[in-house]
Amino acid sequence: MKKFEILKELTEAGVVAVIRAENEVQAVEISKACLAGGVKGIELTFTVPGADRVIRRLAEEFGGEMLIGAGTVLDSETARIAILAGANYIISPGFDQATATLCNRYQIPYMPGCMTITEMIQAMEAGCDVVKLFPGSAFGPDYVKAVKGPLPQINIMPTGGVNIDNADEWIKAGCVAVGAGSDLTGPAKIGDYAGVTELAKQFIAKVQTARSAL
Repeated sequence: MKKFEILKELTEAGVVAVIRAENEVQAVEISKACLAGGVKGIELTFTVPGADRVIRRLAEEFGGEMLIGAGTVLDSETARIAILAGANYIISPGFDQATATLCNRYQIPYMPGCMTITEMIQAMEAGCDVVKLFPGSAFGPDYVKAVKGPLPQINIMPTGGVNIDNADEWIKAGCVAVGAGSDLTGPAKIGDYAGVTELAKQFIAKVQTARSAL
């Protein structure tokens, strides 16, 4: 049941912070700032130097509080490294069958990036319970509404193009959660981690308000 518990917690949380950083220290600080603002879903991308070490550290220090995922995972080898480091879920910018197979083997949620209905169907058939609409900026909330016409059963989480002004629109369109990158973590570029925490609070509030209106 671990896989379903993770998915349940992640969708209930509603917001996943996409963490890209220049080094391990910055990645940890951004993650902590997001958690302080109520965003417990963390996607630590493998573009961060030493990403597996960051995942391991976060899992050891905040395993009971954070939902720690690995992002920008392009292959099954990287997915296995992330899982061994303590990742609770795996996210990719595209779909990879070998990664889907490996994640199913270890009962770890795999959320691949999909753009078309064909890709989304392929992902669902491979056992993916949530697909990442990426890049969301190329589509918008109305695209989700259109997709859920023929695929009402699909669970979509957009990433890319999600900001504080439209987060609620994605939820109202039918998304189970949203992924936020620089529009959430941007203040960290100048060392303003308190700014990240404040934005995290705003994202959470926006999602909760949108859900209460459904």
